[in-house]
Amino acid sequence: MKLARFTFILLLAMPLAVWAAVPDEKKAGTIDELAGMYDTSSCKECHKTIYEEWQKSIHARSLVGTGATMSGIRKFATQALMKEWPYSGAKNLDDVTVQHVTVCLKCHLPQIQNASDQVARQIVRAVIDGDEATLKKVGIDCLVCHNSHALVHKWLDGAPGRETLYGTKEGPHAGSSFKALKRSPIIKEAIICGQCHGSGPNFDLPQPTQCATLYGSYLHAYIPSGGSQTCQDCHIKKDKVGHLMPAYRDNKLARSAVDMRIDAVAYCFLPRVSASPVPMVVLRVNLTNKAGHRIPDG
Repeated sequence: MKLARFTFILLLAMPLAVWAAVPDEKKAGTIDELAGMYDTSSCKECHKTIYEEWQKSIHARSLVGTGATMSGIRKFATQALMKEWPYSGAKNLDDVTVQHVTVCLKCHLPQIQNASDQVARQIVRAVIDGDEATLKKVGIDCLVCHNSHALVHKWLDGAPGRETLYGTKEGPHAGSSFKALKRSPIIKEAIICGQCHGSGPNFDLPQPTQCATLYGSYLHAYIPSGGSQTCQDCHIKKDKVGHLMPAYRDNKLARSAVDMRIDAVAYCFLPRVSASPVPMVVLRVNLTNKAGHRIPDG
């Protein structure tokens, strides 16, 4: 019997690794080197529209976001890591390692696993300084979704090949150092998004965190109640928005996700007989979640 891939929830507890583990001497020593390792600029030669959509997306600036992401990572580093967690081993910036920043970057920059501790410190330094230009050099790009995260059931499907891109087709791939195309069994499934958009605490980390739980909500509430759409149906295919993948900050998508009904009753309050009446209103607001997961979430 072939089970649906989204039922293998246990495997999500496995640490995420970008490509295979690489020797220390081959790891990126600077942010620029890491950006070079994950340079996807050649993709736009054949996938111009998709590339331009991605460039405008939050994924492309995953360390900055709208500013809240950068602020959150700054608070994690300066308040939690260096002050409130006495056994973290990081008392100042010089102590920061890749393991430390993985708490946040496991999802916000999973390719950090192919970088040295020096890169981890450079990212924290840029976050503290509000250096958006440096942070925007790296982000969730084509290779994260179409290589490193394209296969999650590695005992069944194997590990992603270093010269392979994964999508919906099989065959040769023209150009670049990626010579082959292979079909990813999860490329159209919600589980590919769930790797970062959370099913619960990251118990595989020495300091478990729980930022996003969106995928868990999707699995445990939406699917059992009869839902059948995937993340891609709403955030890529709907309205043909493509790899922009808008979320709640997009007004049109937000309106489709929440049904709002407002009932208002107006009256005047007269505090004293000689005083002027004060206009008042009673509002009753009913919100109905029409999304495939709890909101807000991430």
